[in-house]
Amino acid sequence: MEVVAAVVGAVVGALVIKPVNLLCSCVGSKIKTAVNLQSNIDAVKKEMKSLMDCKGQVDRKREAAEKEGNQIIAEVVTWLEKVKNLESRVNPIREKKPSACFLNCCKRYRESNEVEGILKEIERLLKDGNFESGVAYPTRIPRAVEHIPGPSIQGQTTASKNLYETLKVLHDDKVRRIGIWGMGGVGKTTLVKNLNNKLENASTQPFGIIIWVTVTRNLVIKNVQTRIAERLNLEVKIEESVEGTASRLYQRLEREENFLLILDDVWKEIELGELGVPQPKDHKGCKVILTSRRMEVCRNMMTDVEIKMEVLNDDEAWQLFSQKAAIEADHFEQIRPFAEAIAREGCGLPLAIITMGAAMRRKTKVELWKNALTELKRSVPTEDIEKKVFERLKWSYDSLEGNNIKSCFLYCSLFPEDFSIEISELVNYWKAEGLIDEGQNYEDSVNRGIALIENLKDSCLLEDGGREGTVKMHDVVRDVAIWIASSFEDNCKSLVRSGMDLSEISVGEFSNSDSLKRVSFMNNKITRLPDSMIQCSEASTLLLQNNRTLVTVPETFLQGFKALRVLNLSETDIRSLPQSLLQLNDLRALFLGSCRFLEELPPLGMLSKLQNLDLSYTQILKMSHTGFRFRLKGEEDGQATFEELISLNRLVDLSLTLNRIPCDRSEDLSWIKRLRTFHFQIIQSQTNGLLRTRDKISNMNGLNLSQESIGWYWGNSSSLLSDRCQMLAEMFEDFIKSAASFSDLKSLTICNCTISIGQGGGCAVRCDLLPNLEELKLFAVSGLQSISELAGHLGLRFHNLKSIGLRDPTKLGSNQHKTLIEELFNCDSGQIMTSDPVVPNLRKLVLEQLPKLITLCRHEETWPRLEQVEVVRCKHLRRLPLTNQNAGTMKEIIGDSQWWDALEWDDDQTKSSLLPFFHPR
Repeated sequence: MEVVAAVVGAVVGALVIKPVNLLCSCVGSKIKTAVNLQSNIDAVKKEMKSLMDCKGQVDRKREAAEKEGNQIIAEVVTWLEKVKNLESRVNPIREKKPSACFLNCCKRYRESNEVEGILKEIERLLKDGNFESGVAYPTRIPRAVEHIPGPSIQGQTTASKNLYETLKVLHDDKVRRIGIWGMGGVGKTTLVKNLNNKLENASTQPFGIIIWVTVTRNLVIKNVQTRIAERLNLEVKIEESVEGTASRLYQRLEREENFLLILDDVWKEIELGELGVPQPKDHKGCKVILTSRRMEVCRNMMTDVEIKMEVLNDDEAWQLFSQKAAIEADHFEQIRPFAEAIAREGCGLPLAIITMGAAMRRKTKVELWKNALTELKRSVPTEDIEKKVFERLKWSYDSLEGNNIKSCFLYCSLFPEDFSIEISELVNYWKAEGLIDEGQNYEDSVNRGIALIENLKDSCLLEDGGREGTVKMHDVVRDVAIWIASSFEDNCKSLVRSGMDLSEISVGEFSNSDSLKRVSFMNNKITRLPDSMIQCSEASTLLLQNNRTLVTVPETFLQGFKALRVLNLSETDIRSLPQSLLQLNDLRALFLGSCRFLEELPPLGMLSKLQNLDLSYTQILKMSHTGFRFRLKGEEDGQATFEELISLNRLVDLSLTLNRIPCDRSEDLSWIKRLRTFHFQIIQSQTNGLLRTRDKISNMNGLNLSQESIGWYWGNSSSLLSDRCQMLAEMFEDFIKSAASFSDLKSLTICNCTISIGQGGGCAVRCDLLPNLEELKLFAVSGLQSISELAGHLGLRFHNLKSIGLRDPTKLGSNQHKTLIEELFNCDSGQIMTSDPVVPNLRKLVLEQLPKLITLCRHEETWPRLEQVEVVRCKHLRRLPLTNQNAGTMKEIIGDSQWWDALEWDDDQTKSSLLPFFHPR
């Protein structure tokens, strides 16, 4: 039993002693922790001071790195956040006073335990705060917008408008690529600099980064990539390939949520993928703005919107010039007239205005201002203008690519300042000069000429003229062209004295005449030409037109111009030409139009290379009485002959004014068929005015058509005008009997006559006599109640008709209206046989002063391609062939507001859809 008791006691003792020991140890530890509260608080204060010192050092490093645009390492940001949070926990402990009462032992333990935990965290943070490798990444994150210094456009209405428009489309989600284009010196770079800096100061930044790259004319892809990489803080290795750099740039830009790439001064297409820039279609946050002098560049780079930079208006130009010139107040009134004239010489081009203003800055002598103006008017640039303006604009010229396009551009400088040049005339000059392939047929050469003109317009070296069918040069561009021709191009050296109010030509002007290629004294007041031989053996063009006071061309004057290809003496008062004209064996074009007193010429048959001859509105070939008739070679009767013209085998363009049809039915006119263009103005009335013409055109004025054979003119003309002609219906009858098809005729205009076809018109001919008619105009034509009468009689189908014009020009207040058309197309006539529109391709409809007009066509009919409608004083017309379905093709509707409000529609939606296109007259 004792043994058992001893064993049990030992077991029980062991079981009791171990927990007791554990309990004593735990209690002792807690007691120790509670006792050490004060010492722990003191340790926290000491270590926290060290931690805050460490934080201060890290903060200073962080701030310095951020100022440099560097990205702070994520661990540093986290560490600073932890220190900040810990500091808020430590602050209460620093001020804590531990309780001395033993009864608060449990509370002291908890507090002391918390302090010990904080102490350990401080020690960890001190250890982790030793950022030996630095607090920022090796590369920095660039600022979203890099400030680009540049002049302000504040106060410039034109430029501000362009800036507003650019900002507007930039924020349009549908617009990804924007092209800003215009001539050199117009301020494209200034605009995008202002755009960039406006975005820099925006309260909310729409782009993660804006990358500005100046491309320059000599494009080097690697250089552009380097600039992009610099903005992204990427290192570009010299030995790295373009493809390798592109790959790295692409990967970096893909990480940007959105970015704007500005490519300034782009001269030719840049493939974004080759640079390493994601395509806007692949990266929804990518937008691109490019500036260029050439519209073609924008077109090739697939821009969604193109904004053309225009020159400054007069007020803006004067303000800018005044700012740069800084004219002193004491001399302002004396100098102002010359300063304003010099400012105008800049023609609104900011670069030129700034340069001229700076050149004249604070100059007070009136003589200096007078001299500067004289030099500018003579297109003689000062050194500053030559270097800062002309040389920069010459880059546009240097960039022209293609056969002879540079020579074609320089040719345009022969015309006066701000002169609208007829495109057809310009193309004829180029062709005669050999700048357009002489071997091409006429149509191809015209197309080539128009293509060259469009290229020059896209390059901002030409612009639209003051009227349709013309172009002109900006005055500063013209000055640059004259400077280039005289300074750089030996084969294009020119003597340009056009539009300078000269009364005579000085022989001294031809001091270096042996090298002259082109000479222009057009649009002056020249009374006489030098009566001596001037050695211009290389000159191919001589322009003397529009010198109304010029009456004589001396025999010796032309003898020195043996290489002439173009001679223009039109709109002068010369009465004859000298025999020396026949020595111009290379002459291709001779313009004598509107030489109203010209009565005789040397025998032109000797000019075997002549292609273009204009004798319109001269006394040559112009009959003076009704008994006058033409004769062909071999015939005895008649006072004039085509004989000389027939011998000109290369003649392709002929313009004549006649008093009657120059042949009878038996006369052979086959030689005219070889002409590519002709204009026959056949007049028996003295009221007809001058018409600018192109293509194959016949105008008939005041003729009795029953006595003339004019079928040839219908069959070979592309445009025909009949004004005050009699017996037109009888002429139609002859056409119907001949069953001829006049397929060349595209434009027909009938004015001031009566057409009486008879009741209903009827379909008098099965075939369409005018199958390719595109334009029909009826002005003051009586006898018709609808076009259908004329159409039915001639079998017209109008499949290609694009334009209709009807007008009764009767004066307001008169009740004697000639045009009594009630319906444009008679639904009951045989001409409308199907449900298809009667004019399926009509684009333009003009109706003016037709008081009886009620309807255009069938009620349910629509004209699917109609774009322009003009209705004036047609008060009874209530419906247009328009619905909501074809409203999308409409561009403009012009008419009186009352007429528009009274129109009837199938539904309100149609009127609403068309309302934006309506412009009250």
